[in-house]
Amino acid sequence: MNLLDASVSLVNLLTDGHARGRPYTAPRGPDLPAAIGAALPTRATVTDREAARFVGTALEMRKVFDAAHAGDLDTAATVVNTLLLATGARPQLEKAPGEPWQVHFHGPDDTVAVGWSAGCAASLALAIGSDLGGRLGVCQAAECDRVYVDGSRNGARHFCSPACRSRTKAAAFRERQRP
Repeated sequence: MNLLDASVSLVNLLTDGHARGRPYTAPRGPDLPAAIGAALPTRATVTDREAARFVGTALEMRKVFDAAHAGDLDTAATVVNTLLLATGARPQLEKAPGEPWQVHFHGPDDTVAVGWSAGCAASLALAIGSDLGGRLGVCQAAECDRVYVDGSRNGARHFCSPACRSRTKAAAFRERQRP
């Protein structure tokens, strides 16, 4: 899972709204740290304090996806710059035994929340600063506002998942069949 995928997962997990045609309420209370830990590819242990940091980061990243989806890359970039400053993101090469070198982003402290927030902010900055800026999207299915990164070759993705795409196509088919 790359950092953009982690950004999508955190935004979709930690922001209220709609998902696949139903209201969605983000986890809260004692379930929140475990839910975040399970959403990260490293299956990290997240404290209550770190969970609160993740929620704040997810809410800000949501603004980035909303702005980019609306074609407002200036606002998206402003929010990302604020996230980069808040996390103190700095790149660093790291190598795990038996693995190739990888770029990781850290903040002034290496807590799970700051490290992941810094990495997600940096990945969004790299996306907006490249041709991926226009590929940050919000699902266009009815009753769904989950985010995604369009990795398709032609940049024509409109839905967060195959389920939302199918639901939308089925609704359109039913509508066409009405007399």
